[in-house]
Amino acid sequence: MKKLLILILVLMPTAASAKIDLATLPKSDAVELTIYNSADLTFASDTRSLTVKKGDNKLQFSWAGTLIDPTSLEMTPLKNAGKVDIADLTFPPRVRNLGLWNVDSRLTGILPVKISYFTSGITWKAFYMGTLSKDESKMQLQGYVRVTNYSGEDYKDASVRLVVGKVNLLDQIAALSKRQWPYGRPGVARYDVGGFGGGGMGVKTVIESISVDGLDFRGAAFGVLEKKIKKQGLSEYFLYSIPGKETIPNRWSKRLPSLGAKDIPVVNLYKYEEEMYGSNVTRFLSFKNDEDHELGETPIPGGAMKIYRDLKDNKHLSYTGQSSFKYIPVNEKVELNLGAVKNIVVKPTRMNYTTKNYRYNNKGNISGWTSDETWKMEIKNTRDIPVEIEIKRNFHTTYWEIETKQKYEKYDKDTIKIKLKLKPNQNKTFQYILTKYHGKNQRNR
Repeated sequence: MKKLLILILVLMPTAASAKIDLATLPKSDAVELTIYNSADLTFASDTRSLTVKKGDNKLQFSWAGTLIDPTSLEMTPLKNAGKVDIADLTFPPRVRNLGLWNVDSRLTGILPVKISYFTSGITWKAFYMGTLSKDESKMQLQGYVRVTNYSGEDYKDASVRLVVGKVNLLDQIAALSKRQWPYGRPGVARYDVGGFGGGGMGVKTVIESISVDGLDFRGAAFGVLEKKIKKQGLSEYFLYSIPGKETIPNRWSKRLPSLGAKDIPVVNLYKYEEEMYGSNVTRFLSFKNDEDHELGETPIPGGAMKIYRDLKDNKHLSYTGQSSFKYIPVNEKVELNLGAVKNIVVKPTRMNYTTKNYRYNNKGNISGWTSDETWKMEIKNTRDIPVEIEIKRNFHTTYWEIETKQKYEKYDKDTIKIKLKLKPNQNKTFQYILTKYHGKNQRNR
């Protein structure tokens, strides 16, 4: 780490003029980052080996130039916890961006500790690349995450974990990191919170509750972070661990691999519905996050996906379209809208319109009638592969009848759905007669 300055002052328990040794803290042994995508929030932990002596030891911590929340600072001994007391963490009233841990040790030697805190300025975003086979029946899926670091701190050789799920924040971490005094103006007690670092000048717990993959993080104020292990079969949170170690300098973005799967069965479906998509045919690509589709081990974080087609004969990829999707749980299906296409055409033409069976009220005005519409549907597949097309026709009334040789199903009270399979470069035409009942003629339907 670059800007995270930690010094240890060892006070020799001798006379009043005791010698004070000042040494820099050794390099990190391990760094872990747990980054949330629903809030500007990262939980960071840093393992280091301190050299301590019997008696009082003072550890100075500076976060100048970073977005670290000082109220979330915690130091925990990893060994000899019964022989070391982390007495408190105080913040000098006339010094900014500086905290002082008081450590009472009953041993001399190396003490491994973990220092943890919340920071802002680190974000991640998922994106994907899907490559369709030449016949577009299968897809190779590659997933990535882009981690961006604007926290003011360099993180070297860090283990990175990514969390999907909403977090309830009472205060924003970025705002807490920029306070002149971590717990409010000296001498003004905002909350009565007891005898932790800060001399009673505190802030109410800034993070009400965070649950991550069975870990419950509560009580971030004063550097007290209680960890409770809970088993959760299904949770609104899911944690992804990126293999290996990653160095993420400040003001850098880094692309990390997150997912890879081959030969995923996919379904291509072309949809035509004027009220929904206009006069063009829209292409959809769907697959399911389960074992049958070579997936299903973990949920898939939401993100954008670009789709390509593998043209092996020409040894290059052809861009097909792109779409975005939300978080896909295991065993759930996703349908990607790849946008309008020109190589599949549906052309409806009204060939005839007549009215009949007029009814009149007692004033001689028309109060009911019946209309007949004759429609011709022309469908063209100009592609070199077979396609499946779904056509919906909305009649805008619940009082209708239809006559046609084309197979259809009633989708809802005023809509029918027709599914067609067309061979490469095939055209197809069918007709239907739609009868609608208006006014008083609806009473007999």
